[in-house]
Amino acid sequence: MFRGVPSIIDVEASGFGTASYPIEIGVVLNSGERYCSLIEPAEEWTFWKKEAEQIHHISREILYEHGKPLRVVAEELNAFLSGQTVYSDGWVVDSPWVRQLYYTAHTDQAFKVSPLEMILTEPQMEVWHETKDALLQNCEHKRHRASFDAMIIQQTFVKTAELTQGLSA
Repeated sequence: MFRGVPSIIDVEASGFGTASYPIEIGVVLNSGERYCSLIEPAEEWTFWKKEAEQIHHISREILYEHGKPLRVVAEELNAFLSGQTVYSDGWVVDSPWVRQLYYTAHTDQAFKVSPLEMILTEPQMEVWHETKDALLQNCEHKRHRASFDAMIIQQTFVKTAELTQGLSA
């Protein structure tokens, strides 16, 4: 059973399918330290879904104006996360997007991305959505962005652990 506060990663992408790619990565460590960066798309990354843009409010123009080059983001993430395991609540999409970033940047990934479900107990899963919704209602600034989402996921983990402490898994 996992004890403590997990480090969380969240990725925003250009769309929802296999042709999509990462456009923003946010991380919050168990210490509370954070990393977030927009990613300038690789030349071959052309797929774009307006529906995704409407959710995260990041346009391609913003990426070209404020995004960092792939290799820079990959190296910064490696320096920030070297040797650690970070958890994702959307591992099935976030993990491939992180791998895609590293593959395209021709850089080795120095950390592991694991499914959040690997450390959640059954009782935590049962109260997850209502707990997350309650935390979101108490936030002044709600925005669907990678660093904010990572922070909410981490807070939800901590709160569900508190709520279910002592319950069997």
